[in-house]
Amino acid sequence: MRPDPPDRPDTTDRPDRSDTAEPPRAGQVGVVVIGYNDLAHVGDAVRSALAQGPAVAEVVAVDDCSTDGSAELLDRLAADEPRLRVVRRNENSGGCGSPRNAGIDAVTTPYVMFLDSDDVLPPGAVDALLVAATGTHAEVTSGLCVRRELPSGREEPWQEALYTAHTVLARPSQRPRLVHDTLCVNKLYRTDFLREHDIRFPEGRFLYEDIVFTARVLAAGPRLALVPDLVYVWHVRRAAEQLSLSLDRDRIDNWKARLEACALAYEILLSAGQKELARAARAKFLDHEVRMYTRELGLRDADYRRAWWAHTREYLARYDAADWELDPGAPGRLLAQVVLESPEPRDLPRIRELAARPARLLPPYARTSDGAPVWSTDLPQVALAPLLTRPIDRLPLAVDAELHPRARASLLRLRLHELYGRVAEAGPREVDVEWQSRDDDRTRGRTTVRLTPSRVGTGTETHTESGARTEAESGTGSGVRTGAESGTGTGARTGSEARADSGTRTGTEARADSGTRTGTETGPESSAHNGARNGTLDGARSGAKIGPASWSAELPVDLDGLGAGTWDLRLTVRFADGTQREVTAHALTGAGRLRRRAVPSVRHGVLLVQPYATHSGALALRVAAGVRGVMQVARSRLRRLLH
Repeated sequence: MRPDPPDRPDTTDRPDRSDTAEPPRAGQVGVVVIGYNDLAHVGDAVRSALAQGPAVAEVVAVDDCSTDGSAELLDRLAADEPRLRVVRRNENSGGCGSPRNAGIDAVTTPYVMFLDSDDVLPPGAVDALLVAATGTHAEVTSGLCVRRELPSGREEPWQEALYTAHTVLARPSQRPRLVHDTLCVNKLYRTDFLREHDIRFPEGRFLYEDIVFTARVLAAGPRLALVPDLVYVWHVRRAAEQLSLSLDRDRIDNWKARLEACALAYEILLSAGQKELARAARAKFLDHEVRMYTRELGLRDADYRRAWWAHTREYLARYDAADWELDPGAPGRLLAQVVLESPEPRDLPRIRELAARPARLLPPYARTSDGAPVWSTDLPQVALAPLLTRPIDRLPLAVDAELHPRARASLLRLRLHELYGRVAEAGPREVDVEWQSRDDDRTRGRTTVRLTPSRVGTGTETHTESGARTEAESGTGSGVRTGAESGTGTGARTGSEARADSGTRTGTEARADSGTRTGTETGPESSAHNGARNGTLDGARSGAKIGPASWSAELPVDLDGLGAGTWDLRLTVRFADGTQREVTAHALTGAGRLRRRAVPSVRHGVLLVQPYATHSGALALRVAAGVRGVMQVARSRLRRLLH
């Protein structure tokens, strides 16, 4: 995901970053390393803490009753390193909170920070935090964390917008966005601050203990220093036998634990009189938690979906009017309103796309009889009117994408949809296209292509739903679109689509640039009320201007130039006034569009090309190069590639 635009840096009370700044004093910091049955990684974590230099007076390794030899390894390391102390717990806690609390009790240094056994501290992390802490008299000092995907090594900054400059805050309420950084491990705490305010982690098996601990820290109103330095490397091992607690989200108990932690954090902030931070925490829940889990609903079975929907509705019912007024056009807020207003799961493909980063709101774009934009004809309670005033660079623009791998010239087709007149008003001119590697973030194939208006319409829509959707747009052309989509509990989407622009292709979805479209959706989420949703809408808006209903572009793709790897399609739409919007593209499915193909290659002999839809519905591409690469894919990923 792409980080949000950075907040305006605080210009008051910044620390002096001149060359005359004093180096950190030795022996000031204790690092608490916690671990349980992590023999393969805990040694690296401890060594990364000891390698921070003389600023680290002690490393307290708390073993949570491991049975895999971790404690014995720590004892051997401690025998050769006087700064390392091992604390053994007699009973496994089942979580991270209890061992961290044991570490807080054990440290003897003025400052303390936390490190998990499967992560590492990068060189210079402690010095960067300690210089800022001592130079500004901050009780809490925080720096940049990156999530490093293993084994690829790809890194993604965590809450980068908070760490663009050296900044000092007299109190947390000066930067409400602090509630988004719920990690405890990228921070240096003054030890007596934690002890004086009795700030501790929840004990026992309490998931998402960081969320509660961070709320307690912010509720105490500390003086904070923020630094742009990299201070923590969070290792993400999605292929691990035992997933970390934050990644193990396929059971409903995980979501219930997340709800419990977020609810407790809100109450902690509110009880401390931190009303602005409490409200920001509720907004963060919509933007982060709701979006993350709705993206994954299509991967879950029907029982999970119903349970998730019910628990989320109950939680959202606690929000008051002021909670909903904050940034009403934000994607997470719109998603939450769909959940709150619907008794059963519905529109899962559409909410998955809106939950993506950047967000995409797919058609149809319904209106009430008086022209007000709404989610759908049968859910007019979810008003989309905030989109009419939301800046163009923050709109959930929808771009369809279709890749045709070919022997001579592979072709990428793009179509940008109108959104209640806002796109036409901004005047889309061109789109920057590039492919970003999942392995090392390099980009290839960067090019710019003009966007061409595809069809002219009046803005009048008629929309009916009865397990199916039909929308009609009056225009100057004449054509029909019909489509079918089905979802499965494993996240796969199948269907058939065919498009007719100047010719005709067969399939379950046919499109012609005609001004009239008919669409049908089937699947477990096609009906919200026992398979039946009925409604009609005459969406004529008074004074609607005639204008394009979409804009299209075509461009060649140099698959040889991309080479082997997994590639994400990244787009930047540019408008007439110089505004731009970064987007990802919705992958069109069906009619063989996402079928793997072997194509000849001048450079590699042969390429095995697999366009596919990500979990959020975006177009991505897998490429295996050469005969050896093709054979490796055929052996290891055959089931995944076949449809």
